[in-house]
Amino acid sequence: MYKELLWIFTQLPDDYIVLDTETTGLPDENGPPDIVTLGITVVRNRKIAESVEFKTRPQKRISEEAQRIHGITNEQAAEFAAFDSQWNPIADYLKDQLIVIHNASFDWPILLDHVARYGLSMPPVQGVFCSQKAAIPWAQATDLSCSHRGPSLDALTKALGIEDLRSKINGIHGAEIDSQQAAQVAEVMRSNGNKLR
Repeated sequence: MYKELLWIFTQLPDDYIVLDTETTGLPDENGPPDIVTLGITVVRNRKIAESVEFKTRPQKRISEEAQRIHGITNEQAAEFAAFDSQWNPIADYLKDQLIVIHNASFDWPILLDHVARYGLSMPPVQGVFCSQKAAIPWAQATDLSCSHRGPSLDALTKALGIEDLRSKINGIHGAEIDSQQAAQVAEVMRSNGNKLR
C-alpha cells in the first residue's frame, strides 16, 4: 500500500554502501560526540556483499546511556586503535560511492567532524542518502510511528517483516549490524516501490 511513496528508493543505484556509527553519546555544548564504532555494509547488485566494523578509541568519555545502547565500556574503548590510524581503509570504502545512512543528519556531521579534527582528507563521494528521511512519506501514510527525523530502523524492520538482526544479540546496537539492517530495509523498500512498474 502507498508503494508510490517509495519511489525515491527505486532511484538508488545497484551498488552503494551503508554507514552507521555508535558514539560516546549525543551532541552537547562541547560539540559532537566521538565515534566508538563505525560500520560499513557494501551493497553490490542490490545484495549485501560485505560488512565491516572499525573500533575507534574515543577522546571523550562514553555516557552511561550510550553504554546501555551499544554495550561498549570506556575501559574496552581505551584499547581500540585511534580513528586517524584507521582512516585509510575507511576512506577506501567511501571513495566514489553513494553513502546510505539511516539518520544521516546525526552520523554524517560526526564523521566530517572527525575528518576535520584529525586533519584528514575526505575522498570524493557520490552523495549521502538518508533512508530515514526518505521513508517519512510512506511511514506517515501507513500510520507508522515516526519522529521528526523519520521512522526508526526498528519500526521499519517490524513493519516490513524483515528479520531483526539485533534480536540475535539481545537488542544491542552495533554499527556493523545496524548498517546491515539499514541495507536490508533500503532494499525491501526499493523492491516494494518497484512493484508499481
